[in-house]
Amino acid sequence: MGRRNHGRERTRRTIDFLAGDGLLGSMKTYPVYLNGGFVTTDSGIPVVNPATAEPFARMSTVPRAAVAQAIGDGHEAFARWRQTTGQARGEYLQQIAAGLERRRDEVARLITMENGKPLAQSAAEVAMSVDHLHWFAEEARRTYGRTIPHQVAGKRHLVVKTPMGVAGAISPWNFPLVLAVRKVAPALAAGCTVVLKPASATPLSAVAFAECAHAAGLPKGVFQLVAGKAADIAQEFLDNPRCRKITFTGSTEVGRGLIAGAAAGVKPLSLELGGHSPVLVFDDADFERAIEGAMIAKFRNTGQSCIAANRIYVQRGIYDRFVAAFVGRVKSLKVGNGLEPGVEIGAVINQEGLEKALEHLRDARAKGAELRCGGGRWGNGPGWFLEPAVLTGVPDHALGMGEETFAPVAYVNPFETEAEAVQRANHTNYGLAAYVFTRDLSRAFRLMESLEAGMIGLNDAVPTATQAPFGGVKQSGWGRELGAEGIDAFLDTKHVSLAI
Repeated sequence: MGRRNHGRERTRRTIDFLAGDGLLGSMKTYPVYLNGGFVTTDSGIPVVNPATAEPFARMSTVPRAAVAQAIGDGHEAFARWRQTTGQARGEYLQQIAAGLERRRDEVARLITMENGKPLAQSAAEVAMSVDHLHWFAEEARRTYGRTIPHQVAGKRHLVVKTPMGVAGAISPWNFPLVLAVRKVAPALAAGCTVVLKPASATPLSAVAFAECAHAAGLPKGVFQLVAGKAADIAQEFLDNPRCRKITFTGSTEVGRGLIAGAAAGVKPLSLELGGHSPVLVFDDADFERAIEGAMIAKFRNTGQSCIAANRIYVQRGIYDRFVAAFVGRVKSLKVGNGLEPGVEIGAVINQEGLEKALEHLRDARAKGAELRCGGGRWGNGPGWFLEPAVLTGVPDHALGMGEETFAPVAYVNPFETEAEAVQRANHTNYGLAAYVFTRDLSRAFRLMESLEAGMIGLNDAVPTATQAPFGGVKQSGWGRELGAEGIDAFLDTKHVSLAI
């Protein structure tokens, strides 16, 4: 709680400083999108480039009353949108996808500027967002019900699926476009209307999405974009009876708060929360594939991914060889401003994130871990950069072995047996993803069943696919996104018993 309070205080000081110097007024102000129109407000928040630690844009904000109005407008639009055919809803999504594709270079650059990730990874995020839109455009025509064989003469039984209503969507900063699209696209495909609240640190790619939705001719009120005080917007989503569903990606701590708040109205939630993903590398693994896989699983998105590898366990027979090769690869990673060619590690999102990573590094070393490379601040400029780090011999009671280290920091430890590996992998409250590198087919099947994770990458460091469900077990969340399950999250299931 203390860290979050300090972060909010820094934001307030930044706003006051910029306003006093008149700098907020000189930057481009991005609008919210309400009931079919773009609205630029007098109130706003600065958007800071993590690579420079300087604001470069301003995002309009609205009070809670405007969020309530957006939900009301979304409720009114829902009456018409739910009657629109699945094919027609899908055609709107295809048009939005086409708009994003046309603007892919511009939007990728915007993501890098607000988030700090390397430009190539931002471009990949735009491409995945387009793929999500295409998938759910087709799924809009496939919200199938079913018939159930009757057991009583003179009766027939049907199952029908109907859209829930207005969905309140809250997306995070680490994948600001794709994780917003992952919520909005299936909700619209299902026949729901959506009010999206993007992360305050990274709202600009969501504005670009809204522009694509507007250009596609989406009816007013069907999709809206709000920004402002996160607690107020979330509370309006919770308290407003016209908001029928909340979908959220973020920390487990905030997820618990949403669960508590939803209890009064028994409001359905979809929650993709924290992770602490293990990587298990066995002696029989394809060595080069395991090294490459561990690099991707750990350092993609500068280590700021919910499915990032947080703990790497390597079987004793290849441990020393693995560590030497892995450290060599990490030392070769190019760090810098994500807009520069060839950069593989960008800045972490903010000073708070950098301080937490440095705290985890200090704690691990104080408890006996050995720092093999990196671990200090990178560069002489003001940006929030960290040298990619590898630590070995990290004790289980180190902070980073229990909390997410949302940064380019890898913990590598040895194990002896498969049973030990499974025990250590499952020794966490989280269960979002797990990775396994082995050529033993029998072991692969055993681990599919024994690892406590919603997604398992077997010899695969990138298990996410639009057509497959995404989500976790234990304290990593409720429900699934993507795949057929992604659209089902926004549908009510009804049984109809018909006497004939």
